[in-house]
Amino acid sequence: MSATPRGGRPALVLLTPNARKAAQLLMAAFPAWEVYAPDDAALVHALPIAPSGGKATDTIADLFMAGRPVIGICAAGILIRAVAPRLADKHSEPPLIAVAADGSAVVPLLGGHHGGNLLARRIAAVLESTAAITTAGDLVFGLGLDEPPEGYTLANPDAAKGFMAAMLRGGKIRIEGDAPWLADSNLPVDDEGALTIAVSHEEPADDSEPTRLVYHPRSLAIGVGCERGCSPVELIRLVQTTLADHNLARDAIAGIYSIDLKADEAAMGELAHWLGVPLRFFDAATLEAETPRLANPSDVVFAEVGAHGVSEAAALAAAGPDATLLVPKHKSQRATCAVALAPAPFDGALAGVMRGELLVVGTGPGDAQWLTPEARIALAEATDWVGYGLYLDLYPDLATGKTLHRYDLGEEETRVRAALDLAAQGRRVALVCSGDPGIYAMATLVFELLEAEPDRMDWQRLAIAVAPGVSAMQAAAARAGAPLGHDFCTISLSDLLTPLDTILQRVKAAAQGDFVIAFYNPVSQRRRTQLAMAKDILLQHRDGATPVILARNLGREGERLTFTTLADLDIETVDMLTVVLVGASASRSIALPNGRRFVYTPRGYEKKRAP
Repeated sequence: MSATPRGGRPALVLLTPNARKAAQLLMAAFPAWEVYAPDDAALVHALPIAPSGGKATDTIADLFMAGRPVIGICAAGILIRAVAPRLADKHSEPPLIAVAADGSAVVPLLGGHHGGNLLARRIAAVLESTAAITTAGDLVFGLGLDEPPEGYTLANPDAAKGFMAAMLRGGKIRIEGDAPWLADSNLPVDDEGALTIAVSHEEPADDSEPTRLVYHPRSLAIGVGCERGCSPVELIRLVQTTLADHNLARDAIAGIYSIDLKADEAAMGELAHWLGVPLRFFDAATLEAETPRLANPSDVVFAEVGAHGVSEAAALAAAGPDATLLVPKHKSQRATCAVALAPAPFDGALAGVMRGELLVVGTGPGDAQWLTPEARIALAEATDWVGYGLYLDLYPDLATGKTLHRYDLGEEETRVRAALDLAAQGRRVALVCSGDPGIYAMATLVFELLEAEPDRMDWQRLAIAVAPGVSAMQAAAARAGAPLGHDFCTISLSDLLTPLDTILQRVKAAAQGDFVIAFYNPVSQRRRTQLAMAKDILLQHRDGATPVILARNLGREGERLTFTTLADLDIETVDMLTVVLVGASASRSIALPNGRRFVYTPRGYEKKRAP
């Protein structure tokens, strides 16, 4: 279910633990929403979110002023008092919605005609409650004309207020074009009406008439083709000129379409971004099936890509079997463009397949407070999750509706190949890693395989991004104080991929360099000697009293932090779920009067304090 009204990604603000049940339902239904909560331990513990910090009313006001729709699970008065001093222009204000703590009522306080009423109805549907809509047009006629349904855009929203006022005074409406959604309303329709509602894919000659509303149905499919490396400016200008020459409305465009061989073409991505519409692709066989409907079939194009046309065929394939080729192929020096018209609005994202995306996501140690916003969004927006089963189970609230692909430990290359293959099918795939994906995790293997297999063009065309996470050493350092306050390094003691001699050379170099060291993979069930070897090397270069931190299962059930020294380090207390931090010669262990103990590594600030 989508709920992203004008103004950007909604922000859900929670104020008390009583909001937990309603919050859980909304977070599951709308996982891409950002969630803000006060520093309330009960609420934060109950939900997989991090405290936002700061005063709640300031957070609400800041989000509102940034143009973000705000949904507060709290009393309406709290929201009103938070934004009241900042209210200015009702034509630009984003939705502000109050939800009762028990979910029994949903009240759009502001921005009802900027998506607030529709958003309130969607929230109420999830909570199985009532949306308290108060705007006059909605109540009298059953809909707000300045808030058309999905698939339609109002071209002249500034005229809506006067138009609806005229209706409320008894004005009659004449409808031009096909708009089935209007038939289900209580609008005063009359073929002789002085008010006009026009539904058209064409730009109006004059959109300033107060007695005329113009709606654009998203029924245009734009097919494009281009040479490799075509300039984005050239492709955008070609489409822009085509629209202008044929008087086609930009808001009537459902999507941009092409052949999958062009999935990584930068110009097409820029074009779709400029228009704000989906970009989707078809394989050659699908495009070839459209040949009987093409105005300009080409044997030359067939020889190159396996289909007799790209731009015309892609437009027709997207718009459907009942579509017409509205604008045959137009050419620029290095690009082509065609436009097809569907008989009704359609969801442009459902035609063809998207460019495959591989998101290598670091989930942190496992605590929701350490899941970064970027990683949360990546997980929420992915269609598929690939990873070690333990990692896939860390955030069940975000897993709803995802296809989970589980793999065992030791199947690293298998799971990366699976993730690449899934993404090559046009899916948005999250390769889920604990900690940070670039630190002893899967990001390296992704790029290694891409380099090793350049002929896998389906992989090479993918959109790939890495979402960083909180690493185990960062989490351990934060729990322990500031042991990484000066120069440090990380060393994996696993010899599965690195020879033991190389590992020990690195330990010796780090010891000689007096680095704080974070040891990953210190032991395993069969490998019990490397940590002991590392300890012996370190004792040759630093004092036995050097602080050592053993951090096990951080952010998960069974978390344990142990402070010891290099001399007293007991290898038998360490397991494969432990990261070991060994201080430098300057590292210090301190105990506060309240019994808390911390380790830190001075950076040299004491020199600035010297008289």
